[in-house]
Amino acid sequence: MASLNKVILIGNVGNDPEVRYFDGGGVVARFSVATNERYTTRTGEQVEQTEWFRVEVWNEQAKTVEKYLRKGQQIYVEGRLRTETYTDRDGKERFSLGVRATTFQFLSSGRPDGQEESYQQAPAAAAQPERPRQQAAPAPAPQPQPQPAPRQQTATRQQPAKREPDPVSFESNSGDDDLPF
Repeated sequence: MASLNKVILIGNVGNDPEVRYFDGGGVVARFSVATNERYTTRTGEQVEQTEWFRVEVWNEQAKTVEKYLRKGQQIYVEGRLRTETYTDRDGKERFSLGVRATTFQFLSSGRPDGQEESYQQAPAAAAQPERPRQQAAPAPAPQPQPQPAPRQQTATRQQPAKREPDPVSFESNSGDDDLPF
């Protein structure tokens, strides 16, 4: 049976990234992301609730985060939730939930040239370094052209016939026996 572990966050960076370099050449960057939710209670009170997430990125992505990401910037993060266990000061075993980022995009610029970039983690088997994908600038809106004055017509105008879209056929490769429920 298939499974999925995916989280998407859009929020503000809570601290400058903490970066560690390992002997084997690996790099990890860790930072926190805050998301806000605003709602009104039954009594009419406005409430703002903030959730904090610990995010980690690895290798080339970590180097990019170290170079460009700063506290207060807005970021889009896609990744997987991961459970970590640790022992606190009192000797109690604790659990924490973190996000291992696979894709991120700076939504507010930390780059000197003001460009926004997004990054995706390369598959583990890929040997070539990852390159940032840059978003293309939106195409300029076409300028309206002056329209000639409408000619008077004596004949009545016909409305174009409305055409219904062709129905989309659904073909299933599997039988009812493959349904998970």
